[in-house]
Amino acid sequence: MPKITRNTFDKVMIPCYKPFNCLIVKGKGSYLFDSCGNKYVDFTGGIAVNSLGHCNKGVQSVIKKQSKKLIHASNIFTNISTLTLAVKLTEHTDFSKVFFVNSGAEANEAALKLARRVAFNLYGETKDEIISFGHSFHGRTLFSVSVGGQDKYSDGFGPKPGAITHLPFNDIETFKKHISDKTCAVILEPIQGEGGIIEANPEFLKTVRELCTSHNALLIFDEVQTGVGRCGSFYAYQNTNVVPDILTSAKGLASGIPIGAVLTSDKIAEHFSPGTHGSTFGGNPLACAVGSYVVDTISKESFLNNVKEKGITLKQSLEKLKHKYGIFKEIRGKGLLLGAELNENLKDRAGEIQQICAKYGLFILTAGHGVLRFAPALNIKNKTIEEGIKLLDKALTEFTQD
Repeated sequence: MPKITRNTFDKVMIPCYKPFNCLIVKGKGSYLFDSCGNKYVDFTGGIAVNSLGHCNKGVQSVIKKQSKKLIHASNIFTNISTLTLAVKLTEHTDFSKVFFVNSGAEANEAALKLARRVAFNLYGETKDEIISFGHSFHGRTLFSVSVGGQDKYSDGFGPKPGAITHLPFNDIETFKKHISDKTCAVILEPIQGEGGIIEANPEFLKTVRELCTSHNALLIFDEVQTGVGRCGSFYAYQNTNVVPDILTSAKGLASGIPIGAVLTSDKIAEHFSPGTHGSTFGGNPLACAVGSYVVDTISKESFLNNVKEKGITLKQSLEKLKHKYGIFKEIRGKGLLLGAELNENLKDRAGEIQQICAKYGLFILTAGHGVLRFAPALNIKNKTIEEGIKLLDKALTEFTQD
C-alpha cells in the first residue's frame, strides 16, 4: 500500500473536485488539522454539515452506543431509531409525515417526485410544471440539478427533464404572470445558499404561498442548508409567515453523518403509496440515532438564541472588515449562514481570497458570483470566531496589497 498524500487524490479520484493542497487528518470542534501538522480555523462547517463541530463528544457517544445495537436493517423492517427521529421532527415542525434519505439532493428528488405524483393523481398528467428560481441550487441528480437555477451545473448532461421553468428570484410580478393551473409545484430556498446568500423577500414568499394555494400547486421549501438551526430558528420557514407543503432537510441534521429527510402532511404523503418510491439506506438506524441527538441539542431555545447571538457577532466583525478594506458591497444572511459580497470589479477573485485565507490557517467557502460564504459549526465559541476574523483580516491585508 503506497503512502497516502494529497497527490493520491489526483491519481485515483474522479476529478469532480479540486481540493486544497493539503490532506486533512483530524478535526476537533471548529478546528481542522492536516498531515503536516497545520491547524486551521474552520468557518465552513463541512459546508454547513458539521452543525455541532468536528468529532463532537455527544455524537461520538451516540455512534458508539448505536453501533453496538443496530447499524442497518433495510426498509422491509422499521426500527426504534428511525421512528424516534421522525417523531421528533414532527414535534418541532408543522408537518406530520417524514421520509428519510441520505442527502439533500435525494430529499429534493423525492419531494419533486412526490409533487408530480400528487398532481398526476388529483388533476391528470397535464399538470406537471415545476417552477424554480434563478441562482437556486437543489442538488446534483439529473432531475434536481435541472430544477436548480444555475445552467453551469446542468449544461452538458442533456436531454434535461422537461416542464421545468426558471423565474427571477424575488420578482413578484413575473411570478404572478407565469404561475398557472398547469403548475404542480414551486420550489425555493428561504435563503439561497450556493446562489450567494440571497434572502427571500417576505412579501415575495407571501405571494408565492397564496398563488400556490389558489392554483393547487405545492410549495416546497428546500431547507437543506438553512435548516436545523443554521439561521437561528429550527427551520428557516419558522422565521417567516409562510408554511410550505413540503420541506426538505439534510446537511446539519446528523452533524456529519449522511442523512436527508422530506417532511409533509398526511394528505400529501398518501400519494407515496407502497412501491412508488424508496431508498435503500434511507432511515439508517445509525444516522437517525445521531439525528435524534442533534435535534434534541439544537432545538433548545437557549441553543438557537446562541446561534443568533454568534451570528450577530460574526456579522458585526465582517462589517468592520467591510469598512476597513472597502472591498465588500454587502454583508448579508441570518444566523450562522452569512455572505460577504465582493465589489463588482473583484467578483472574479473570491476563490483567490479563499486560497489566501487557507494559507493563513482559515477555511472559508465561496458562493454565487463573488461571495465569500461563512457557515461554521453552530456551537462555535466566540473566541474562535475572533481568532478566525483575525486570520481573515491578515488574508485581506495581503489581498488588498496587490
